[in-house]
Amino acid sequence: MPVLPGAEPFRHDGGEIGVLLCHGFTGSPQSLRPWAEYLAERGLTVSVPLLPGHGTRWQDMQLTGWQDWYAEVDRALRELLDRCEKVFVFGLSMGGALSLRLAAKHGDAVSGLVLVNPANKVHDRLAVVLPVAMHFVRSAPGIASDIAKPGSDEVGYDRVPTRAAHSLRKFLQLVDAELPQVTQPLLLLHSPQDHVVPPADSARILARVSSTDVTETLLEQSYHVATLDHDAERIFADSLAFIGRLAGTGEREGAGTGG
Repeated sequence: MPVLPGAEPFRHDGGEIGVLLCHGFTGSPQSLRPWAEYLAERGLTVSVPLLPGHGTRWQDMQLTGWQDWYAEVDRALRELLDRCEKVFVFGLSMGGALSLRLAAKHGDAVSGLVLVNPANKVHDRLAVVLPVAMHFVRSAPGIASDIAKPGSDEVGYDRVPTRAAHSLRKFLQLVDAELPQVTQPLLLLHSPQDHVVPPADSARILARVSSTDVTETLLEQSYHVATLDHDAERIFADSLAFIGRLAGTGEREGAGTGG
């Protein structure tokens, strides 16, 4: 199947500092493209892979599960680690959960994490019946484009494949158990008004990780897809400053001047 316009993976070869960006469930690299381009323009090496089953049509996602999605970001991380001196991992929504597992599994090879509205649990009241329902109901209404900013849209599916949603639920349970293994510096930005992932998910992640260098930022003007919303520039500038502080790159490649 052809990839939806704008949903293509993104890669930019820059300096010795690398950033892997992980998109969300039923979403695509389009939700992270402005962030990726912002970092690339400032000299960083950037990778935004397209997760298997995403960016085409929701039916394709029925054939994939969390093992496929995680394998893709793991592959992309290893590519960056082979090329760069330091690598940071950023994630939106389920991409935040993927990022946390990468941090838990790769340890000090990941220099820091930036998470935007990271998912920790499937909160839909029907989630518990997914193991049975997925055999009878193929899809449910979509969750894309939860954005406050007028005219800003996310390229994602208008349906959620139930089989994939069941896999997501199992994955988030797995990641939750691994959170104490996360020790890296962490910048977590979340929206008080999020119609997909409630603030409770961010609170649980912050309570369970073992990181000691932790910054929590509220995105008061944005909904779930904050990287395409009113607070996007703040996310971009704060993440660049986070890299600059930890990588010691200063103005050359990472600190920026935004706050």
